[in-house]
Amino acid sequence: LTDYSIILLIKGGNLSSTNTYQELVRKTYGLVGYLILSALQFLYPFIAMISYNIITGDTLTKVFQRIPGVGPDNVLTDRHFIILLTTIIFTLPISLYRDIAKLGKVSLTSLILTIVILIIVMVRTVTFSPQVPKSENAWIFAKSNAVQAVGVMSFAFICNHNSFLIYGSLEEPTLKNWSRVTHVSVSLALLISVVFAACGYITFTGYTEGDIFENYCRDDNLATFGRFCYGVTVILTFPLECFVTREVVANVFFHGNLSTVFHIVVTVVIIAVATGVSLAYDCLGIVLELNGVLSATPLVFIIPTACYLRLSQERWNHSDNLISCLILALGVLVMTVGFVLTIMYPQECSHGKEMFYCFPRNVSFQNSTLPP
Repeated sequence: LTDYSIILLIKGGNLSSTNTYQELVRKTYGLVGYLILSALQFLYPFIAMISYNIITGDTLTKVFQRIPGVGPDNVLTDRHFIILLTTIIFTLPISLYRDIAKLGKVSLTSLILTIVILIIVMVRTVTFSPQVPKSENAWIFAKSNAVQAVGVMSFAFICNHNSFLIYGSLEEPTLKNWSRVTHVSVSLALLISVVFAACGYITFTGYTEGDIFENYCRDDNLATFGRFCYGVTVILTFPLECFVTREVVANVFFHGNLSTVFHIVVTVVIIAVATGVSLAYDCLGIVLELNGVLSATPLVFIIPTACYLRLSQERWNHSDNLISCLILALGVLVMTVGFVLTIMYPQECSHGKEMFYCFPRNVSFQNSTLPP
């Protein structure tokens, strides 16, 4: 669906003679559509920034606990201190850059670390999985609240807001070349996501946390190295999302141009608010779910198809029109039902706690049956 949606977005751009997501929506649905899209494009990376801070606090505190001499009462094991420290030293200074091209090496480093993390998770599937008892009904494909997972997957696969920029960077920006690039990119992303998710779930089944590194034991040195790589990755990714939020603010309120003073002020305010929320709330799962259903789902499923349907000159029964209608209906369903389920049945969160299977006695008790 994401693959089809990205191609449909460029088709809509060609039909309307526009070369940005914002211009496409503005030409199709006017100022109201433009403002709705801008709000969603701000909301998605902003909530992502909050989730990155939560991950940083969760992972790096456990990394520092493995340093000799760092006890439970040490300031380095306080997630609030770690989030503030990394924000002041790393994410804020990097986010203050005006040119996103300067983050090229940062993005490459983040990609390399992601591959390292994936390898660690795969290795631990083989070596650690036998020590973790399987949860009840572990291999049921889907439960009644599976729609919530669609929101998280939408969050993981969204790239529509960058599509026009990448399309314009092609040597030959044709729909055929764009379709080929999209198929390869989304397929690779799917492969990585499936391997990551499958390895994680095979290892922990129903005990899987929103942040998978919360599942590994604190004395697991390989997992500790993975946590370190994970923490560095999200710290390096954070500024990319800040760039997007700041650009939305600049386009809506400052006609696309920020003076040096306002550039600094807007950046500091955005990061301060995101950091404040992440300090107050520490459960990652519900953050990802809400971001998926409220912002990613409209950006991926609803808006591109709505724009295409309004611009299309084809007959109503043309395949693109029919498929667009189905994706639009699915997007509305996922957004509505997913939001209701997320509020009614929020994901449980065992933030910062050692899992029961890390203690051999508890594992034995879980697997034993009481005598009659």
